[in-house]
Amino acid sequence: MPVRTLCFDGDPVLRGIAAPVLQFGADLDVLVTDLFATMYDSKGRGLAAPQVGVSLRVFVTDTDWKEAAPSPMAFVNPEIIATAPEQHCGPEACLSIPGRTFDVMRSVWVDLGWTSLAGLRQTARFHGVGAVCVCHELDHLNGILITESGTEI
Repeated sequence: MPVRTLCFDGDPVLRGIAAPVLQFGADLDVLVTDLFATMYDSKGRGLAAPQVGVSLRVFVTDTDWKEAAPSPMAFVNPEIIATAPEQHCGPEACLSIPGRTFDVMRSVWVDLGWTSLAGLRQTARFHGVGAVCVCHELDHLNGILITESGTEI
């Protein structure tokens, strides 16, 4: 469960569109395990594969671990299915842009579809910080940083 080196703003991997995951198995399991280790070590709530230099459509989140019991989730080939008509603007930070915070407009809820590590299709609705986190990480898979989508505060 090694901690991987983070990529920072200016690294080209953060601006590319990540490739879909086509192969499930041990290599993907190792990547996800390393993403969690790196996210927790860096004190984050989410981490996308491009942030550790891997251009694949994978991210992990745990929006609860700082205040409550951990609730780790891994998302492979995620996609937004639906969004709330209401939006909220709030502060976001990013492990790839240390020391800076941005106000970003996000939907108050999103319905997300993804594939589990076992290859099973999943869907769920995420609200509040969960919605912010999955949207933020999905942006990373599409080469979008909060420097583009938000206003620095």
